[in-house]
Amino acid sequence: MIRPFDNKTPKIAGSTHVDPTAVIIGDVEIGEECSIWPGAVIRGDMGKITIGDQSIVEDNCVIHSGAPGNDPGEVVIGRRVIIGHGAALNCSRVGDFVLIGMNATLLHRARVGSYCLIGAASLVGDSQTVPDNSLVLGVPGKIKGAPTEKQRWWLEHAFEGYHQLAVKHGQSLASYPPL
Repeated sequence: MIRPFDNKTPKIAGSTHVDPTAVIIGDVEIGEECSIWPGAVIRGDMGKITIGDQSIVEDNCVIHSGAPGNDPGEVVIGRRVIIGHGAALNCSRVGDFVLIGMNATLLHRARVGSYCLIGAASLVGDSQTVPDNSLVLGVPGKIKGAPTEKQRWWLEHAFEGYHQLAVKHGQSLASYPPL
């Protein structure tokens, strides 16, 4: 479901796959060749959310801008970012070529650099800054060094497989009448 809020309608590139069960609300802009999977919620009702080209928002992720009170804040997610199943983002910025593991949480005002891997179920705290080329693990999230060569493969190449899958899903949906 894609719907406006407060006179702002999501802008989604035509080459992006959005599953019909995803919810995208308000001031949201999604770039080219992205994929938004079942149950994802992208809610730009307290500030703008921008998602860069070729990024992946997996099943049941939540991306929300701002915070209650006077912190409208925007969320800027770079290109080729993989946001794993069930992750929750209410951060300020995620750089390019980042993998955010399943069920990870990025709290208000957190900033993550490029070429980072945030481990599954890790917590990037309120206002925490993660520099480029960092591996973050744990609760609270601690920088454990740089991603390994194997982990960097995911950052640089996982998009291709997900893109092929998104194209197949899009073709499958096109053969069925709208819900």
